[in-house]
Amino acid sequence: MAEHSCQYPPWVGEVAPGRLTMTLLVPDMHCAACISRVERTLSGHPGVRQARVNFSTKRVHVEWTRGETGSQDLIDLLAATGFPATPVMPDQAGSDHEKVEMSALLRALAVAGFAAGNIMLLSVSVWSGAEAATQDLFHYLSALIAIPAVAYAGQPFFRSALTALRGGRLNMDVPISLAVLLALALSLYETATGGRETFFDASVMLLFFLLIGRTLDRAMRVKARSAASGLLALKPDVATVVDEDGSNRIVAAHELRPGLQVRVAVGERIPADGRIVDGRSDVDCALLTGESLPETVGPGSVVHAGTMNMTAPVTLCVEAAVSDSLVSEFAAIMETAEQSKARSIRLADRAARIYAPAVHLAALATFAGWLYLGGGNWHAAALPAIAVLIITCPCALGLAVPAVQVVASGLLFSRGILLKDGGALERLAEVDSAVFDKTGTLTLGRPRMLDEDAIDRDVLALAAGLASASNHPLSKSIVRTARRLDITPVAVKKVTETPGSGLAGQVEGRFIRLGSRSWCEAGTSGETNDGNAAEMELWLSGPAVRTCRFRFRDEPRPQARATVQALSARGISLGILSGDRTAAVDDLASALAIGNWRAELRPQDKLHHIEALAAQGQKVLVVGDGLNDGPALAAGHVSMAPSSASDLGQTAADLVFLGDALQPVSAAHDIAVKANRLVRQNFAFAALYNLIAVPLAAAGLVTPLIAAVAMSSSSLIVIANALRLRILAGSGKTAEAQPALEPGPDRAGEQQPAANARGAIA
Repeated sequence: MAEHSCQYPPWVGEVAPGRLTMTLLVPDMHCAACISRVERTLSGHPGVRQARVNFSTKRVHVEWTRGETGSQDLIDLLAATGFPATPVMPDQAGSDHEKVEMSALLRALAVAGFAAGNIMLLSVSVWSGAEAATQDLFHYLSALIAIPAVAYAGQPFFRSALTALRGGRLNMDVPISLAVLLALALSLYETATGGRETFFDASVMLLFFLLIGRTLDRAMRVKARSAASGLLALKPDVATVVDEDGSNRIVAAHELRPGLQVRVAVGERIPADGRIVDGRSDVDCALLTGESLPETVGPGSVVHAGTMNMTAPVTLCVEAAVSDSLVSEFAAIMETAEQSKARSIRLADRAARIYAPAVHLAALATFAGWLYLGGGNWHAAALPAIAVLIITCPCALGLAVPAVQVVASGLLFSRGILLKDGGALERLAEVDSAVFDKTGTLTLGRPRMLDEDAIDRDVLALAAGLASASNHPLSKSIVRTARRLDITPVAVKKVTETPGSGLAGQVEGRFIRLGSRSWCEAGTSGETNDGNAAEMELWLSGPAVRTCRFRFRDEPRPQARATVQALSARGISLGILSGDRTAAVDDLASALAIGNWRAELRPQDKLHHIEALAAQGQKVLVVGDGLNDGPALAAGHVSMAPSSASDLGQTAADLVFLGDALQPVSAAHDIAVKANRLVRQNFAFAALYNLIAVPLAAAGLVTPLIAAVAMSSSSLIVIANALRLRILAGSGKTAEAQPALEPGPDRAGEQQPAANARGAIA
């Protein structure tokens, strides 16, 4: 039923006049084929403008034209296709469903493991030659254990298979469910008729091993989260509105509208995009631009939601609603970027496409052949057919990927790398180019004072006394240096901070200043600005104080040069995309011998570069740390962020590395390449196993019980092969941090004729 009224269900929003949208949770999407089916089903419905699946969160975002269809119509359409969907409220936690599903899998695994162990104990007595009465008793006891265990532990597979069949499609859970239920049914028949062989242990053991693989895979996926939700969390919940009479009132941030005036105190985030109408301050825009120094703003300056007001209160006039702010735009960009990454078809998904039909055909052919040769004896035909279903059940296939992922995850953790998405390992092994942000990624993002030993201790104590009153990054560097040199800051009174200029304060009746060259009137001091253009500076001046210049540089991360060389040696092309100053990026690119770089880029510029590389067929590793890197991190083939990154950067990245060193980037790539090799070996073994085992089972040489043992053995072999990764990757310890790198050779390539992009990311 189409929705014509302005009164919509709470999960439906209006993005534009006549255009409605909602987000649906679709838990039964398991592979790339499911993604394609859901998007095609919705996009082909009248009135639907677009449908985008986010596979990591099992959600689909739908947009349609009001009057042509309705939210319930779309929900019913998906249900009829075999994909039951639930509307998601705007403020609903994204991980609730994942936690519930993970808990259900763990409970099912525990039940299957307990049942399999007890049934195996009973089976041993039967195999040992128990008498007929004892044998029948043990069979009935096994049935009492197996029936409820299969009914409970098999639910994840049964529900998935049923929804697939209702939608007219096959998935890997269909042959699994058939094998389990047929083995159980035949065992019940044998028990009721006094037969000697039953296969309760086979059906329960089959579930146990399959649930191990399903749980391991879920443990990897549960770490993947939508980055857009973390981005929107940067916006304040409330804002202080200044009315025409000068009074203040607190309102919810989402109620802000263009034209309202908002007061922003020191230390608060700006709640909406707008223009400063009163006050001057320094605004921390690092998350937006990557620039290492704050931006000075005053009347007429444009500011954006999510940036931090640092030094003085300001009043701004709102120019865009919160939903139309730059931060919200980034969220939409990242959501779109996540869709393209979610469409990456993993090796396991590609194998699953042909597996289910092949298993069904093999079992059906076996049953038909034995039925024909046996003169219509269905019992004799059922045994080899069930054996084929059991022996081909995808335990080894299901464990091939998650077993390696779990071992790799442990190895990465031992090297200080947190793996959030198991599928990222496969993508990381495929990369052929890497793009780095500068500030906070290739560098530490903490300006360090140069020539600190040459500065007079008394002068540094004065500077530290003034700097203690400021949150400016260079002021913090002075305080850190004084603390490291065990210098006590001088007590400074009446400290004031002038945004964009510096600090002033009183010491023993003398006024001293710390700040820019012009603020400290240092133009004729005899000091010269002979430092590198990439360096930053502060000046100290005052009566009876020798004018002094403090120089700063944002140092590269330890092992940055070695990491760059290691990746380059593997044939990976390297580049830098930064929002920082051209001189600073040029200097770092030269030191690291990275010839391709661009500076002073906005987040959209970075995203466009990544998309351009992807359009050329390149698979890009993106390493970044800030809000300005969020869309690029989401759009990259795979992404990494340091633990010092913003919450957004860590959320958007597939891997997060700890510590100051950059070496984990190359270490992660090395482990990913070796892990991907083992995954392919596991798939090759699974294929070889089926080529040998299926003919034996079809020929009647393998009973269902032996088939279950063979299936279990193949799973153990796959797990053992996965454990080899620890040997291939070495001891799992991170190399000791290397000293700070020395300047490298000048970068290769000619300068490009662009004002703020003196290099090209090739």
